[in-house]
Amino acid sequence: MRVSLRSRQGGRRVDLVLGLLLAVGVVSGIAANTIGVDWPLDLIQLHAGAALAILLVAPWKYVVIRRGLRKTRRKWTTKALSLALLVFVLVTVGSGLLHSTGRVEFVGPLTLMQIHVGAAVGALLALVAHFVGHAVRPRRADVDRRAVLRLAVLGAGAAVTTAAWDTWAATGRRFTGSVPSDELKVTAWFDDGIQRVDPAGWSLRVGAATFDLDAVRALPHEHFAATLDCTSGWYSDQEWDGVRLSALLTAAGVPLEGWRSLKVRSVTGYARWFGAGTLDDVWLATAVGGKPLTYGHGFPVRIVAPSRRGFWWVKWVTSIEPSGRPPWAQSFFPLS
Repeated sequence: MRVSLRSRQGGRRVDLVLGLLLAVGVVSGIAANTIGVDWPLDLIQLHAGAALAILLVAPWKYVVIRRGLRKTRRKWTTKALSLALLVFVLVTVGSGLLHSTGRVEFVGPLTLMQIHVGAAVGALLALVAHFVGHAVRPRRADVDRRAVLRLAVLGAGAAVTTAAWDTWAATGRRFTGSVPSDELKVTAWFDDGIQRVDPAGWSLRVGAATFDLDAVRALPHEHFAATLDCTSGWYSDQEWDGVRLSALLTAAGVPLEGWRSLKVRSVTGYARWFGAGTLDDVWLATAVGGKPLTYGHGFPVRIVAPSRRGFWWVKWVTSIEPSGRPPWAQSFFPLS
């Protein structure tokens, strides 16, 4: 099929549609990657639909890029930026689709999710630079009846393509986009290496109280199921043993009122703040799968926080302190 654009107006509309689709992809991707609550809106389906819609529009964008490359007056930096944006977008979409099959996890030393997120960041930066140097501003004429009809057809095509991909190629995924894993994989946040904590010298500070490992294990434990959904792009259903944070605070003599959040800190310095009203749904775990935690999984104790992404599941916990800091006063996605 031959694709042609009769006017510069057509090229503008292609750029605007791609900008809209990239924005939808970025917002839905960030939300799906950071929010562990199953919303009524299936974020990953919206994310996948935006990606496949970009592929459907790609032939038209190729015509626009080819026409721009032929212009001798256009700066080489602008041409290079257009090509970079094209490459970043294709790598982002391709790595995301390949990840959804569940058949490939690594490409060399990098995971597909690292490639996917890295390429998406590159595409976003290239898009911003492109609009700064070559702004394409919406006009009233862009939203005419024909344009709206074409956008509706594109949306329907993306929905059909997404359904076909999920049926014939993709594996079953959570609403976050993570693929299933039978095993609980060993991961750490950014540059945190596996901590080999000496149990004889380890202690847990909870408010003014201090517990050694035997004292923690002597607390009233519960056996429960929880799903660890890692931002690396996988999830695993496991059986855990641990004590609720509310019960832990009671044992430590910490009042359950009068503070706004609970700061949970790792031996690495990594920390997250949990809201005071969520402590019945967060556990301090000492075992998984009926066995004590290994070093890679957070020995001697770690947080288990169902309905939250893996970066909330703090490993190698060394202190739990009431705080006057509201839980929303932290980056929604940890930056260190």
